[in-house]
Amino acid sequence: MSTIESVISAISSFVWGPPMLILLVGTGVYLTILLKGMQFWALPYALKLIFRTDVEGEGEISHFAALMTALAATVGIGNIVGVATAITLGGPGAVFWMWMTGLVGMATKYSEAVLAVKYRQEGQFGMKGGPMYYLSYGANMPKLGMAFAIFTACAAFGIGNMTQSNAVSEILSSQLSIPTWVTGLTLLVLTGIVVLGGIKSIARFTSILVPFMIVAYVCVALAILIINYDKVGSAFSLIFYHAFNPIAAGGGFVGATIAAAMRYGVARGVFSNESGLGSSPIAAAAAKTDDPVKQALVSMTQTFIDTLVVCTMTALIILVSPFWQQGVSAGVLTMQSFALYLGDLGTYVVLASTVLFAFSTILGWSYYGEKAFEFIFGEKFVRLYRVAFVCMVAVGAMLKLEFVWNFSDMMNGMMAIPNLIALLLLSKIIKSETDKHFSMLKN
Repeated sequence: MSTIESVISAISSFVWGPPMLILLVGTGVYLTILLKGMQFWALPYALKLIFRTDVEGEGEISHFAALMTALAATVGIGNIVGVATAITLGGPGAVFWMWMTGLVGMATKYSEAVLAVKYRQEGQFGMKGGPMYYLSYGANMPKLGMAFAIFTACAAFGIGNMTQSNAVSEILSSQLSIPTWVTGLTLLVLTGIVVLGGIKSIARFTSILVPFMIVAYVCVALAILIINYDKVGSAFSLIFYHAFNPIAAGGGFVGATIAAAMRYGVARGVFSNESGLGSSPIAAAAAKTDDPVKQALVSMTQTFIDTLVVCTMTALIILVSPFWQQGVSAGVLTMQSFALYLGDLGTYVVLASTVLFAFSTILGWSYYGEKAFEFIFGEKFVRLYRVAFVCMVAVGAMLKLEFVWNFSDMMNGMMAIPNLIALLLLSKIIKSETDKHFSMLKN
């Protein structure tokens, strides 16, 4: 078993190494240039579209519901612990490179959703779409489409299910002494209530949960920043200065080079917003719309909200506190930073956010996994998948999952390879659909 774990760990490290990160960011840069920086000039229009409901077109859920389902999967533990990890390993400059990854990632997220809606198909359980479909029917590469579906199905049970329930049970056990089996059964019941009803049930629930948890987290963070308004300017200065200048060791901080800032900023940014991995366009394909570009613009705001809003709040709270320079581990850095200014309330805010973010990730990934499972095995096994997914939530909460973490991390990264191939091969289609939409707006 130890040999298998070593092999999995080595493959995971390679998959998430510099070549993959360069490919992910490079694809985002290419699409940004191809689309003439549309994530910048079209963002106000995209934000308006979030709350519009198309009266024509196929699909089961609104633009807003599709966005909330995708945000449920991406706004997760990475927004709390991932940001802290980037700062502890790469210094404050890592936040700048996280922002850059988010900005170019918006073009990638947009492009994924254009293709997902364009090549989606109608099935027994609603619209079917995502990289497996635009690989098969757009790029005419069904084997790569099948590979993507297999990687996604594996990742859904791992990083989208058991590892999330395990993280919730561990933090509730350590902070509140709640037995892991109690957490497991509670999550099983709550997940079952939502997931067994399919995408409409998931969308209804996430449309309430996701806005609440994001707004609550951001408001508390803003309150702390207002109290410490005199330190916010210095925090931004640290981010911009150390993006291009190494930071020396001091106190408990070990120091970081420019290369480390870039590496960990880009890595954590990609992990957080998932732009290029191909997961969120599966939710985008379920949106009721008659134009791929409309939902794609809405999907683009997902990366903006995740990385440039939520992650930024976490980063600023960490940088206005002294703990990041004192060798505090990434796992508790955000919690201690909130607690410094809000006491026990700060601890509970981060604790509640961690639990809600992890639970929302389970809900979002349940749908991703369902559509991948449907692509592989057909529609008749979808209900069986839902039951199995719900049961594995309880299993994950009660097991030690070091192996599952590494395996699912590897599968998550492997999803990006066929998806990026499709984005590059179908980039002319993305450009054509975009030009057609905006030319119609002008007329």
